[in-house]
Amino acid sequence: MTCQKFAKCLNRRLISEKAKINILRMMYLIREFEIASRKMFKEHQARGEFLGALHNCDGQEAIAASMGAIFRKDDYVFTTFRGHGHSLAKGAEPKKMMAELLGRAAGYSKGRGGSMHMFDPSIGLMGGNGVVGGGLTLAVGAALSAQYRNTDQVCICFFGDGAAATGAFHEALNMAGLWRLPVIYICENNLWAATTPINFGCPIKDISDRAAGYNIPGKSIDGNDVYIVYETLNEAVIKARKGEGATLIECKTYRHHPHCMVMPEHRPKDEKQAWLAKDPISCFENMLLQENILCREEQQKLRKDVRDLVAEAVDYAEKCPLPDVNTLYDYVWA
Repeated sequence: MTCQKFAKCLNRRLISEKAKINILRMMYLIREFEIASRKMFKEHQARGEFLGALHNCDGQEAIAASMGAIFRKDDYVFTTFRGHGHSLAKGAEPKKMMAELLGRAAGYSKGRGGSMHMFDPSIGLMGGNGVVGGGLTLAVGAALSAQYRNTDQVCICFFGDGAAATGAFHEALNMAGLWRLPVIYICENNLWAATTPINFGCPIKDISDRAAGYNIPGKSIDGNDVYIVYETLNEAVIKARKGEGATLIECKTYRHHPHCMVMPEHRPKDEKQAWLAKDPISCFENMLLQENILCREEQQKLRKDVRDLVAEAVDYAEKCPLPDVNTLYDYVWA
């Protein structure tokens, strides 16, 4: 889909002008955070300081930003190992996230978790998981809790196309369908499970077709189209809050960079170039231009402000102390 044909969603008026600007700002924040994190990792690697794997989500910003515009603070979010965007969109602080990436005591997991483990239950951020599909069944528990307490809280669980081939995926959807839980499963299908192309691990065209086996609705959508993602997710949230059960949404998208910092690029160049031409940020910028919401100068200023915010976060993290060696056994239970 080209930018000219981008977002033909009839319900684009569903999103207020203010919300559209906030979504663009969040997309900028996610992109700039990822750019800065790669630069920071490379600088530390050059000094002989290996910080572990870094899984960036450049190219997938439309999904997380749309979620952030809809979800409430008390709703639950389970992320993947590629979860920086989800965390930021749920309200995580860039400074504390950068501190965690550097293993600093001020980080979200006290410097013990790194890139894949950002947690903050106070804002409903239930964290990332180094296990592929590890959040799928955990989300069942959070959704069951909300149902049991008779709240209208909703749980969302992000996972990749590779996780859709695990047993946990089927167990989780079976429970969600059986008990009509207020949980939304979002498959961020970026076509590659690390180095495995989707057609090597999935025998069907749309992962969302698997929802039918568990009596829940399933939809496959363009994950780079803000309006379509927002509309689809909003419908699922309304349904879940009303006690009408779960939804499976497959967002077809593409990460702009290799699986992680320690693996080389392996995807076909023509495939990558085709998806780069559908960059969700560029396309959404053009839509806001067409709607006379933000001119280029205003967009550039907004992005600069976000870039400055991220630079402050990096500076803060670099100056934070490492965990004290005397705390080595803290937070460990036998």
